[in-house]
Amino acid sequence: MNQTSFICSTCGMEYAPSAEPPRSCPVCEDERQYVNPGGQSWTTPERLSKTHKNIFDKIAKNIYAVYTSPGFAIGQRAHLLITPNGNILWDCIVLLDATTIDIINRLGGIQKIAISHPHYYTTMATWSNTFKAPVYLHKRDAQWIARKDFDLRLWEGATTELLPGVTLINCAGHFEGGAVLHYGQLLLTGDIIQVAPDRKTVGFMYSYPNYIPLNKKSILHIKDSLNGFRFDAMYGAFGRYIEQKARQSFDYSIDRYLKIFE
Repeated sequence: MNQTSFICSTCGMEYAPSAEPPRSCPVCEDERQYVNPGGQSWTTPERLSKTHKNIFDKIAKNIYAVYTSPGFAIGQRAHLLITPNGNILWDCIVLLDATTIDIINRLGGIQKIAISHPHYYTTMATWSNTFKAPVYLHKRDAQWIARKDFDLRLWEGATTELLPGVTLINCAGHFEGGAVLHYGQLLLTGDIIQVAPDRKTVGFMYSYPNYIPLNKKSILHIKDSLNGFRFDAMYGAFGRYIEQKARQSFDYSIDRYLKIFE
């Protein structure tokens, strides 16, 4: 019997190949996400590639944003970071087609993949196997891994060095294993630290779609986890970036958020 890698249409999580789709999507059933009010639905890589394509935007001299059009799942964006010691894919998107593979290979391929939290796990197994690149996830989020047929590297603790000068930081918050990436004067954050529409401030949430705020302990942990790290630019999820004075924006936003608890 033929087996297919089914993908949740709502969150983009890909599950291990099977003859029938899973009964449910645990990621969507978690209160940080949601099950489509119309019911659980699934797609496949083949179907998606017929209706969607990926867009590459050069957003900095060494960063490309990669996202799918028309939008799919939660509208995830990946970022390809170019460094002298190798290219890093930060976060994953669902669609990986021949055109995307060709463009990335012309940019030098992918040597490492690092993901901020489970809402970006998507088709990480396919990306890893295609580019022969290990995927780095924090061990505290291991329960959310849906496939294990790829080069998986679970890291532990507060930080780990991904490549020379590239550090993964366990900020937690949105998820216990939530991570951000620091390199030089930039920070890649996903929505562990969410850049606000004004591009001058940031926010923090336990659940974005369900409007559940993050507690004081978690905010203080995020603050402490970035002590000693300098950065001027911050690249968040969904195409929102702070290109100057990001450290000041972060510090101001932390203080503003903590006033809620006074």
